[in-house]
Amino acid sequence: MKVQFTIQFQSQWGQTICLCGSEPELGSWDIASAIELAYLGNDLWSGELELPEGKYLEYKYLLREATGIMQWEGGENRSLLTSSYSAITIRDYWHPVIDPERVLFTKVFTEVIMKPESSIKQESVPESGPVVRLTLSAPRVGPGYGMAVIGSVSSLGSWTRPRLMSNHNYPKWEIELSANEFNQPINYKYVIVKLDNHNIATWEEGENRLLMPFVPPVEDSVFIVNDEKFRYPVGNFKGAGVAVPVFSLRTNESFGVGEFNDIRKLVDWCTLTGLKMIQVLPINETVATHSWLDSYPYKSITVMALHPMYLHLPGLGALKDAALMEEFEKARQELNARPHVDYVGVNRSKARYFKLIFDQNWPEVSKLESYQQFFEANKEWLKPYAAFCYLRDRFKTSDFRQWEEYATYNPELIDQLTDPAQDFHEHIAVHYYQQYYLDKQLREVVEYAHSKGVALKGDIPIGISPNSIEAWTEPHLFNLDGQAGAPPDDFAVMGQNWGFPTYNWDVMAADGFAWWKKRLGMMEKYFDAYRIDHILGFFRIWEIPKESLHGLLGYFKPGLPMTPSEIEDWGLWFDYDRFTKPYIRSYLLHDFFGEYADEVRRKYLIETEFDHFTIKPEFDTQRKIYDHFTPDGITSGVSAKDIIIRDGLMSLLNEVLFIKDPYSEYPAYHPRIVLHFTYSYRDLEDYKRSIINELYIHYFYRRHEEFWKQHALAKLPAIVSASNMLVCGEDLGMVPDNVPEVMRTLNILSLEIQRMPKNPRIEFGHPADAPYLSVCTTSTHDMSTIRGWWEEDRARTERFYKHILGHNDIAPYFAEPWVCQEIIRQHLHSPAMWTIFPIQDLIAVDGSLRWDQTDKERINVPSDPENKWQYRMIISLEELIEADEFNRMIRNMVHLAGRDAAY
Repeated sequence: MKVQFTIQFQSQWGQTICLCGSEPELGSWDIASAIELAYLGNDLWSGELELPEGKYLEYKYLLREATGIMQWEGGENRSLLTSSYSAITIRDYWHPVIDPERVLFTKVFTEVIMKPESSIKQESVPESGPVVRLTLSAPRVGPGYGMAVIGSVSSLGSWTRPRLMSNHNYPKWEIELSANEFNQPINYKYVIVKLDNHNIATWEEGENRLLMPFVPPVEDSVFIVNDEKFRYPVGNFKGAGVAVPVFSLRTNESFGVGEFNDIRKLVDWCTLTGLKMIQVLPINETVATHSWLDSYPYKSITVMALHPMYLHLPGLGALKDAALMEEFEKARQELNARPHVDYVGVNRSKARYFKLIFDQNWPEVSKLESYQQFFEANKEWLKPYAAFCYLRDRFKTSDFRQWEEYATYNPELIDQLTDPAQDFHEHIAVHYYQQYYLDKQLREVVEYAHSKGVALKGDIPIGISPNSIEAWTEPHLFNLDGQAGAPPDDFAVMGQNWGFPTYNWDVMAADGFAWWKKRLGMMEKYFDAYRIDHILGFFRIWEIPKESLHGLLGYFKPGLPMTPSEIEDWGLWFDYDRFTKPYIRSYLLHDFFGEYADEVRRKYLIETEFDHFTIKPEFDTQRKIYDHFTPDGITSGVSAKDIIIRDGLMSLLNEVLFIKDPYSEYPAYHPRIVLHFTYSYRDLEDYKRSIINELYIHYFYRRHEEFWKQHALAKLPAIVSASNMLVCGEDLGMVPDNVPEVMRTLNILSLEIQRMPKNPRIEFGHPADAPYLSVCTTSTHDMSTIRGWWEEDRARTERFYKHILGHNDIAPYFAEPWVCQEIIRQHLHSPAMWTIFPIQDLIAVDGSLRWDQTDKERINVPSDPENKWQYRMIISLEELIEADEFNRMIRNMVHLAGRDAAY
């Protein structure tokens, strides 16, 4: 059948529009075989092809420059079903590469917030003759409303009666009309109508759309007009949400920790207050040591399995032993009464219940059709996960390198281990059982949230644990000799070392990032949006050598280290010993060790020449030092003196100016981050410091810009397109200039935080300056709350109070409720698409509800590797739902900011 493709595009001299698609006739997605279109004049390009009938095909347009460079248009692939018509004529419009409205086609909007309540059919369809099909992609139509078209001919209602369009291909709206009246220029517009009476509620803005005369080539032909963008007079969509870890939720029913079931009540509260998104921290399994260290949600042992502590025990059924049930109820009440999460106590009690209820109910559960379907659909990751958990407990460690014959993953051995015929199979199957119910309970919560128009936003950590299932089963995907972290910033002046292995991106790219696609596929089962933790890691990661602990000794990977000759080209002779070995002199020892300086000199240092010292070989890495003073890994048992000596020795190792690159084939070096604060730098001659300053700025702020951009564009497009979730990036810290450009190109929302402005020349950002494609918030889990921050630095608070809040009097010592209201209100009126607030900051606006122990509300201190993730709401969700005055206040604030509409 004949298909004529026509597209409107205003080209410049030398440019040509081409067409490429999924069929051989369209080039099979090979741009070298793309079809060149002919220019018709008036910005129209056209080409006619013979295509097979009755096929679903995809296509896209390209722009060929005079230089021969080809560039795809933006957006998803276009689609076409070649039906029984003899001829199809298509009228398209070019999709720009950057289009902020494209995010409205993600799952958050099309499947939750703006999802139609019912299917809408076209009132009447032409029975014969040529047809004109008008289509408009427009997800932003609220409940109780529909999209319609109205125009200058009778088939379009003669500007008096709008014609309702079908939403059977939502978010695309369609209507088929007889072509009889389309032999003349036609003016028309799209309108939003009320479904109960078809009265017009909203006219699109701007001039009328114009359709030039259509002459059907044959009787049974169709003219498809793919219009773009309903021109909304009400401006951009804006929404508001709440951020809270699942473990922090408190209800009267929970077992000392927030559970998936508790999200229902949080959804109920969101509907009362006009909030449309719930953001949570990672919810994957983290149990590696059965200790407080496992409370860190960003160090999961798997990216697929969910954490068992989120199970709601009544959902598993009751134990038949009444005495045991009474014992568990007593434990539940005790744990639930505590002000914080007792991570170890909760997990110990729940693990015992899991075993008992499993023994009681497994014979019946294992025969359920729903369980068997779950197992078949997930066994690829479920069996290795269960085996890992079993071996972790059998060998008393999650370090699989100590698992004897199982140290190297062998699928055949794991099949034998997980064989139901094994006499220990119950210790394997209990993990299947837990994951089945976790999936079931979370899916039920997701369905409930969606029914209330509330979307769920998850969190994807940038890394995995070195002792994880993925590191065990797919070690080739990771660099297990490196550690991911972050350079020094406001969170941690020594930098951060997360302990995660870095990625072997080249290996991941070889199979089209299949690992990431599986990970996101699992995520999309439960979430509508996700936050990429440390999106900068897709441009470059801060890698720290395995023997180091401080982030100060890291370097960017991938990076462009400098050779000694290149450094010397800057006018600086490369003194290897002076620049790359720790700079230790007598006078600085007192600054590091105080009264213990002489003892350190005797026990831990070697004087290589007068007043020049090096650290003894048994202490020459930070890992050796830490293990010597902290053999069990817990600082709480170490004396104050040993902590001073330990930390001082590790800091001495930071006294270098250049770090050797471990991957370069020839000697090459990275300038040490923030080297200006070292004694080594301070003691250089003035001219050397001046040269290093220039070299440093070049290296960290100019040298890698295009290099990192290309690396990000080689990964992120495939990862973003792997799901239909809304993608948000955590782009804080040392951000290269190209990051915002790439994020805008891929419609990834940025993160805007008032106290961490992207502009280094200002102290505070203003929410009014946030870009539309962003999430604007008051704080994150890695920061103090509004109230905590207010009390940290009195002088800074005064500046904020005057310059940002606009007051002329003296700032109150505490962040009073009215102060918190002003800050929240300021954020709500931001142009950002989303404002999502930590629940602590929302509750802070009400003096009768907020916790009087402000310091207990902080979730994480990034500089503390032993931080306990134990924050829990002091008020229950039942109490919050009953707080009518507070809820009205939040609802009114959200409403006045225009963030409570569904469209």
